[in-house]
Amino acid sequence: MKNNKIWKDIQKAFNTGVSYMLPSVVVGGILLAIALSTGTATDEGMKITSPFMQNLNDLGAAGFAMMIPLLSGYIVYSLAGKPGIAPGMILGYVANNPIGESQVKTGFLGAMILGVAVGYFVRWCKTWKVPNTIKTIMPILIVPICTVLVLGLIYIYVIAVPIGVFMDWLVEVLGNMQGGNAILLGAIIGAMTAVDMGGPINKTATAFTLALMAEGIYAPNGAHRIAVAIPPLAMGISTFIDRKKYTKDDKDLGISAFFMGLIGITEGAIPFAVKDMKRVLPAIIIGSAVGGALGMMNSVEALVPHGGLIILPVVNGKLWYVLAMLIGVAVSVAILHFTKPNVEEIEEVK
Repeated sequence: MKNNKIWKDIQKAFNTGVSYMLPSVVVGGILLAIALSTGTATDEGMKITSPFMQNLNDLGAAGFAMMIPLLSGYIVYSLAGKPGIAPGMILGYVANNPIGESQVKTGFLGAMILGVAVGYFVRWCKTWKVPNTIKTIMPILIVPICTVLVLGLIYIYVIAVPIGVFMDWLVEVLGNMQGGNAILLGAIIGAMTAVDMGGPINKTATAFTLALMAEGIYAPNGAHRIAVAIPPLAMGISTFIDRKKYTKDDKDLGISAFFMGLIGITEGAIPFAVKDMKRVLPAIIIGSAVGGALGMMNSVEALVPHGGLIILPVVNGKLWYVLAMLIGVAVSVAILHFTKPNVEEIEEVK
């Protein structure tokens, strides 16, 4: 019974984190979509030439930079109240940016884990018996400093180090596969792209494909750039098709996610994954793996380090680039259709 209560508390915390994060996702996604739609594809990605559009792009990037700290901060708020917001946001920022000797970044998954850890740590801090003179400075001085120091150092020295070692191993494994089974390599790149949507596994796939691009090998990048668009496109289309399976906020976010998919911003699917990880993550991972495999199988090459339909002019194998993306999206949407319950059914279970 106690474990069930803890799990319900964590689920509620994730939903709270998502609800506070949503405006940041929408603002960031829409402004980035508008700005990038005016850009031109170059060897370094999409280049924006208009100063005004560059300013819009910077504002959108700021929205995205705040997204993960807000998620983590309000996960903590749900679990431990106001004293946890600042340390939760600080450690959410830490999770979403490279840190430590190996410069590890764990993205939204790391931020969720840290959010829960901070929440329960702050709860424990609030049980301390302290003199009244110290009690007044607990929430603004002692609790935030203790929390950031203790959990931040544990994250850097205990959690981040093995993740960095794992990422290095993953790059080596992918390097050994290159030139072997193209379909399997494409599927693995696609799955890695979707599994943490901008986190370390996604970034490992990016680093691997960029390294091959430097050697004039563009097919793995094609698989990766097909896959980056599939999670947000799938979530957007799923909210359009299966209206009963999503809340009003989800449907509004689906529009933003759809446009983010068109310009290759995988993070548009993160809020959906946080709220319903056991259904959303398998669906988008499988769909992205299918898209990546189809791209490699048909020798699709993306000549720039960006994704989505926006880079179609600089893709070799345009037809299969689009088809692989659409088929991957269709697979994800179909899985969601058969696995996600209607919102009314979820409310009845509660």
